[in-house]
Order: sequence, then C-alpha cells, then structure tokens
Amino acid sequence: MYCAVRRKLTRLRASCFLNYLSSSSGSLSKKSSTNYLPTMSSGRLDTPQFKSLLTPDLLRIEELFRSEGYSLRLVGGAVRDLLLGRNAKDIDLATDCTPDGMIKLFEREGISSIDERIHTDRSNDYEITTLRIDHVTDGRHALVQFTSDWVKDAERRDLTINSMSLGFDGKLYDYFDGQKHLAERKLLFVGDAVSRIQEDYLRILRYFRFYGRICLLPNAHDPDTLTAIRDNAVGLTKISVERIWSEMSRILVGNHSPHLVSLMYELGVAANIGLPDDGNLNELTKVWESMHGRYQLEPVCLLVSLLKSGEEVERFSRQWKLSNLERKLGMFVSNEREACYQGAPLKYYKDQLVDGEFRNHVLELLKYCSRFPDSTELEGWTVPVCPVNGNDLKKAGIASGQKLGETLKDVRRKWKESCYESSKEDLLATLK
Repeated sequence: MYCAVRRKLTRLRASCFLNYLSSSSGSLSKKSSTNYLPTMSSGRLDTPQFKSLLTPDLLRIEELFRSEGYSLRLVGGAVRDLLLGRNAKDIDLATDCTPDGMIKLFEREGISSIDERIHTDRSNDYEITTLRIDHVTDGRHALVQFTSDWVKDAERRDLTINSMSLGFDGKLYDYFDGQKHLAERKLLFVGDAVSRIQEDYLRILRYFRFYGRICLLPNAHDPDTLTAIRDNAVGLTKISVERIWSEMSRILVGNHSPHLVSLMYELGVAANIGLPDDGNLNELTKVWESMHGRYQLEPVCLLVSLLKSGEEVERFSRQWKLSNLERKLGMFVSNEREACYQGAPLKYYKDQLVDGEFRNHVLELLKYCSRFPDSTELEGWTVPVCPVNGNDLKKAGIASGQKLGETLKDVRRKWKESCYESSKEDLLATLK
C-alpha cells in the first residue's frame, strides 16, 4: 500500500480518551499478546522519569492496541530524553497498525476521528505514527509504504539517536547503536549519511540542531558526515523558508551556536539557505558568549547579529517569512544597538517605554548589548503615566487640532525632562 504524503503526515493524534476510560472497566479482551545513562535493569529502562510517563491513560491506549495484536512503542525525542535521565516533553508513539486500522479501532471504541486525527475530551494528546518505508523521495516529500517491520522503519530515520524505540515494559529496541552514540554524545546518521540527507535535505539543519543539543564539544564531528553535508548542501534550496527558519531559530540559541554557524559557512550551507556572504560571525560570537548560561535571547536577535543593517533585517524578514513580531523586534535591535553599545543612558530607554515601545524590545536590546544591570532595573520598573492628557489641555483653553497635538507633545517632553516628577498643576502652569 503506497501513499504520497509529507514526511510527517499519516499521523493520528490520540488523546487519552475520557469517554472510553470512563465507560470501561479497565480490562480488555486479549486476542494476542556507557557514559552516564540511567540504569537498564535486566536490559529494561526503570527510572522515575519513565514510570511517571506511564499514566493510566497511556497504559490503556497501549492495552487497546495490544489487545488487537498490534505493537505500540515510544519513539523519537521521548526515548532520547528518557535515556538521558530527563523528563520526556513530547510523547510520540509508533505502531504496526495502519492508519485505516487505527481509525476503525478508535471508531469502534466511540472515539471520533476527523482528518486522520483522534479527538476526545482529554487535553493530553499523543502522536501515533504507522511504521513505514520511504519508497520514493525527492528531497522534501516521500512516497511511503506502510510496514510492520520495526527495523525497516528505524532505517529511514535520520540520526541513530532518533532511531530507537521503547516498549511499555521498558525494553529498548536499538538497531543502530543509538544508545551507545547517545552515551558518547556522538552524532551520526543512520546507515549512509548521503542517502539519509538526500531523502530530506532538511536533515542537514537537523544535524546542526541536534549537535547543539547532544554533543558536549564544539568540534567533534565525524569527517564523513561533514563531507556528505558539503556535497549535498545545495539541496537545501528545495526546502521551504518556513522549515529553514524553524531549524535555524533553534540552532542560533542552542549550544555551540557560533561554531555551528561558522561551520555552516565553511560547508556551503549558509549560502544555500540565504544567509549573507559576509555574515558578521564576530558579532554573533560576542552576543552568544555574553548571553550563554545567563539567559536566552529571542532567536531573531541572534539572526540580527549576523546582519549589518536594518535594511538587511527587513529583507531577511521577507525572505524567511518571519512573523510581524519577529520583524519588529529585529528592526528595533538593529537600529538601536549602536547607541546602546555607546552607552545611551537608562533614562533614554525609560523614555522609550513611556512613549509606548514594547518592554520586551528594550530588554532584549539591553541584554544583546550585555547591559545586564540596566535590563534588571528596567524589568522591574513601573512605567509612569503623564498626568496631563488632551482633555486637560482643552479645559485649559487649547483648541482641538494641530495646536493641541503640538502642545501635548511639548508638555510630555517637559514631564520626561523632570524625570516624570512634575505634577499636573506644574505642567499646566507652564502653559501660561
């Protein structure tokens, strides 16, 4: 059975189905039955993080599949996090049951499905993906064949650390040494790196992102992997800018960011995703090293560090289809950073807040320029309100129109010059 789909299509979102649980007695008829890593007791994972993940709702889902003769396992990031002794954030599941089979299974249990998604009253959602083989790929999309072979499914995944699966009994299924590589903090593609990259060129950027998340040293890459990336970097021109920014936004704020971005320039990746030829790597390094371990700047601020002007920021905002909020923040930081570096007084930034500038914009700018005491003070500062408004001026005899606007602007200037201490009476007195 073949189906042309995007790589993450044919997923079913299965909630912890409240209606099913409340109407079920809890039993189902059975038709068939390194470096530091958490201890694997008798070859099975047995940690507090794993046990806390196995909620009654999730166990009932697994029991439902098992009662029909299907396997259900944890896959992806959840397995990786659990093996690192972390709490799993996103719970992704895989099964040898086909999408049609899952729909029939949930419909039989009274759970509605819409557009291959399962919806019920519970808020906890789980991704359930059918095992598959990439039959034909074009570097972005795949023609897939569903399978019941867990090894074949693991073969088509990108990195060895992402190819593992975990049974609900704690048994780890690791066909490509993912656990060993994770313990060694080593990043390798499954099988042949060139084949994996050519199946989906976005995997080049995923490699850099996961390197920052997993690897402890900034320059411990496998040489053959870097060669495969260099030889296939042009394939990134096929990838949508939305997907590129989704990955780059996490690379920029992650570990080893200056090294990774510099390596992207060296391997030809930067040119093929649209970064400028003369990206300011020194500025990126200075800003990233200043923030690392203290706080996390918004990704667009790290992107701005590579760009030299507001015009470049505006162009990249359009090119990579940044959100309007990202564009405005990027423009503000780019246009204001020179004055901030040169020591513009804190009063200048307080005036910006009084005049309506977003507090987050000003705080990001101050942190970008390593002015941490100023950002701390401004973060807790209550923005005052000018005691004189347009109605006060009308009552004082100022006619509506241009004169009123100019007078109000002048009054606000005098109020700010007084460090926001002048009273309404003092300010109105200046009119006379």
